[in-house]
Amino acid sequence: MKLLRVSLVVGLVMLWVAVIPLQAKAITVVEIMEKMDELYNMKQDLTARMKFTQKKVDEGVKVVENIFYKRDREDKFLSVGISPESNRGNGYLRVDDNMWMYRRNTRTFQIMKREDSISGTDAKAGDMEKKKFTDLYRPKLDDQGKEILTEETLGKAEIPVYRFIVVAKVKDVTYPTEEYWVRRDNFLTLKRQSYALSGTLMQSAYFPKYTVIEDRYFPIQMIFVDEFEKGNKTMLEMSGISLKPIEDYVFTKPYLENLSK
Repeated sequence: MKLLRVSLVVGLVMLWVAVIPLQAKAITVVEIMEKMDELYNMKQDLTARMKFTQKKVDEGVKVVENIFYKRDREDKFLSVGISPESNRGNGYLRVDDNMWMYRRNTRTFQIMKREDSISGTDAKAGDMEKKKFTDLYRPKLDDQGKEILTEETLGKAEIPVYRFIVVAKVKDVTYPTEEYWVRRDNFLTLKRQSYALSGTLMQSAYFPKYTVIEDRYFPIQMIFVDEFEKGNKTMLEMSGISLKPIEDYVFTKPYLENLSK
């Protein structure tokens, strides 16, 4: 089965945002996307513990934990498995445009594609890299050539959101069409639905919990529901978030190899 992605950012996967002022005038989808790009611009290094709880109808529950290091200003990340034992020491490294998967049992590096999964979970390698929303997607237009954008409320709490649809303008994305529900007050993503080229709904993603560290928002709970194979879902929880500088040697093959010993 093709695993679905955790997009955090656009998607995030990993999503970290700063507090921003409200918009005083009518807003466009492009302006929302630009604001999201501004928020996702992570200037500090990031270290965090990531716990994936994956439920599959035919396999039961699987829990995987990784330590994640990220440096957006140089477009680098490293993720290394810490549990279960079968995942410990396996890792993923990105430097510039190159991504590798490292396997402890063979001590080999393999080139990765953006759609490849992290530790067999719903997280994709491409979700971990630095990328601009506006570089990958553009607003979807209706029959009159207007952006598809509405103001609605979401959930029992009736949170005011912008709802809009975007389509890919490059081929190197996991899903060609995505629909977003973004808070109107701070532009945090609350819900995202991802569609295949055929228009089939493949995944629904929810971002119910955020925390604030050094004036930046971080999602600490994300839920990804497989809409194609019903009953499958993944919950990603982040903890131990640190914005302290990371040593340069962390983002290297020798360091990843040494961790797996």
